[in-house]
Amino acid sequence: MTGIVSDARPAAGGPAPLDAVSLYRRCDPALVPFATTAEVGGAVDSVGQARALDALAFGVRTQAFGYNLFVLGPSGSGRHEITRDFLEREAAKRPPPPDWCYLHNFEEERKPIAVRLPAGLGAELRADMARLVEELRGAIPAAFESEQYRAALGDINQEFDDRARASVEKLQQEAQARELSVLQTPQGFAIAPMRGGEVLGKEEYDRLPEEDKRRTDEAIAQLSALLREHLETLPKLQKERRDRIKALNRQVTERAAAQPIGQLEQKYRDFPTLLRYFAAVREDVLENARDFQPPEAQPPQMLGLPGMLVGAGGPRALTRYEVNVLVGHTADGHPPVVYETHPTLPNLLGRIDHLAQFGALVTDFTMIRPGALHRAYGGYLILDADRVLTEPYAWSALKRALYAREIRIESLGQLLSLVSTVSLEPEPIPLDVKVILVGERRIYYLLCALDPDFPQLFRVAADFEDRVDRSDENTAQYALLIAGMAREEGLRPLDREAVARVIEHAARLLGDSEKLTTRLRDVRDLLHEADYWAAAESSDTIRAAHVRRAVESQTRRADRVRSEIQEEIQRNTILIDTSGARVGQINGLSVRELGGFVFGHPVRITANVRLGDGKIVDIERETELGGPIHSKGVLILSSYLTARYAIDKPLSFAASLVFEQSYGGVEGDSASVAETCALLSALAELPISQSFAVTGSVNQHGQVQVIGGVNEKIEGFFDVCNRRGLTGDQGVLIPRDNVKHLMLRDDVVEAVRAGRFAIYPIAHVDEAIALLTGVPAGERDAEGNFPADTVNFRVEQKLRKLADLRQAAAERVFGAAGRAATEAAAGVREARDEREDDS
Repeated sequence: MTGIVSDARPAAGGPAPLDAVSLYRRCDPALVPFATTAEVGGAVDSVGQARALDALAFGVRTQAFGYNLFVLGPSGSGRHEITRDFLEREAAKRPPPPDWCYLHNFEEERKPIAVRLPAGLGAELRADMARLVEELRGAIPAAFESEQYRAALGDINQEFDDRARASVEKLQQEAQARELSVLQTPQGFAIAPMRGGEVLGKEEYDRLPEEDKRRTDEAIAQLSALLREHLETLPKLQKERRDRIKALNRQVTERAAAQPIGQLEQKYRDFPTLLRYFAAVREDVLENARDFQPPEAQPPQMLGLPGMLVGAGGPRALTRYEVNVLVGHTADGHPPVVYETHPTLPNLLGRIDHLAQFGALVTDFTMIRPGALHRAYGGYLILDADRVLTEPYAWSALKRALYAREIRIESLGQLLSLVSTVSLEPEPIPLDVKVILVGERRIYYLLCALDPDFPQLFRVAADFEDRVDRSDENTAQYALLIAGMAREEGLRPLDREAVARVIEHAARLLGDSEKLTTRLRDVRDLLHEADYWAAAESSDTIRAAHVRRAVESQTRRADRVRSEIQEEIQRNTILIDTSGARVGQINGLSVRELGGFVFGHPVRITANVRLGDGKIVDIERETELGGPIHSKGVLILSSYLTARYAIDKPLSFAASLVFEQSYGGVEGDSASVAETCALLSALAELPISQSFAVTGSVNQHGQVQVIGGVNEKIEGFFDVCNRRGLTGDQGVLIPRDNVKHLMLRDDVVEAVRAGRFAIYPIAHVDEAIALLTGVPAGERDAEGNFPADTVNFRVEQKLRKLADLRQAAAERVFGAAGRAATEAAAGVREARDEREDDS
């Protein structure tokens, strides 16, 4: 790359400006391996993410406890899409996971039974149980309406009727033998005396002789005892009749249900849990055959309301025979890849729904709903880390499930003891899910530092790159990636030059000519906008001009604030000089980001010096407008001045630095080179050319260090100069190590090519001050002196003069003692400064 100075110290005139080739790295269309993206069939899902993909492969394929994954990287890098595509490819290699069903627990209905079945068998079992109920609803009523059943029931009734009749006849015979009659009244049985076959009335009974009355009373007492025995046998006879009828009903029901239930038992004979369940179903059917009777045979509705949710007679009475397939798959399927966008506690662990009935909340096992952990069983669950952490109790519930290795449905109301409604306690399901959290790096590092459970449960970090090298190989891969995006989004094909222009913009987005951004969302947005402009011109393909217009359109929509700042500079509301020369005044460069739009603009920095005690006042810091990094930069330049000049004399100047017309915060150290040059200008009393703007960070040795936003800063000053008219003398000084980051706008490159604007790479403050003042900076000779007529010589002479003035002033006031005290104080201060520098 031409136009860059060597590592040697600068000559008197400073470094040469960069040529136009250094300002923007073009993408050679020959590196694009196709004429248009329509030729590309396959898809490339990532470029330069080998580290992250290796971590994904390791985490997904490791089945040990705690090897869940955290995918970390910048938003918009395609981490979701790449992760999901990878997981789906992995899932395609594996057989489907089993089904999980909930069945009614006939022993304790509050605790439904969880059953694990091979993939596809859950739905089959549900259909089989539905057919069983339908068969029983037809077979059982038919069995009870059969002639065989009616005859058997008639025989039982006839038998017991005969036994009851025989008992009554025997009682009547006993009564007749005693000249008594047993009468049945609405109030029960009564015994009355008889004579000549006729029942005696009260008057007739009263006319009987006393002896007859006595015999009659004795007979009545004896018959009453027999009557009591008869009455005591009647309930037993009724119970025996009911037992016989019940046994008959069970026998009839069993004959009707034996075959369909037996077929299910034979079909599912390899599943002991189901065999126990079918046995319980058989027993429940035998005990509750009435539930299979037609509606007209059911008990009447209460107050016109339907029957209870669960129980005999209700329309949902037979739901206890249903199968709740919580998680179902097909036999030819694969493990699921689930992305839960709203990871609340119920959405993660499942929930139990309720119905309001008769003023109460009722439920049953068919109202158990699966959560994301259920739906992802045997597969992969993708969650956004920030969403899980912000949902109440979701994070702690997820950790409990991972530690316990089971999914236990928990109601938030029950957890907080907010409801007292009796609910279900479903049997927990074993956890077989690989959980993948996706989030920013700061979330990952915060969790590692603050949550001791996190490193135990998420042992694998898949760190996505922010950038990739702009090598020829990666460029070709990036072109294929762009082609895949265009096809997936249904966009027009891009020609070779358009793809090259998109790749150049990918480097510009990153602010680095040697790298490409992995923020695929921004690239995808650019493709959509380029497609819009291609459609506006009725073009079948997207060309480079459409991409360029899309970039310009994006900038135009977002640059209102930048335009206003540029306008205020032109109106001199914000004071920026682009011509002439001023002592202690320099154009620094600032960069701002608003809503994702980054732009730069110049800012005036001024410095004043006077006699003092060596303190540099940072006005931004004193007013609490300067951030800690900016304050650090000022302290570093102060240390540089202290070590460079007046080694044998105490610093005897006071200086102040300020960003003029800065009403917000100032942060960063990228202005420290400009601030140093402003101070040197004020000390040397040499004017600085206002045709230049300066950016760069300085260290304690005067070396210029890399800063961020170099493209935007250059363009911000260029826009000011361009509006006022480019003279050929204007330019920007940037750190030499920032040259590799240059991806400047076309108009800036053309202005440099035409010699109307210049960009100078600097490696040391001496290079900057020489360019800004037109005076050589100067190097110490063998005797330790700066050459005359150099900037550094003038600075040192000014510092010595101020030291002498301070010493003379002290002698006039305090005499020799004051001089000694002044020198001692200076020595103490310098020793203190050295200790602070060492620390």
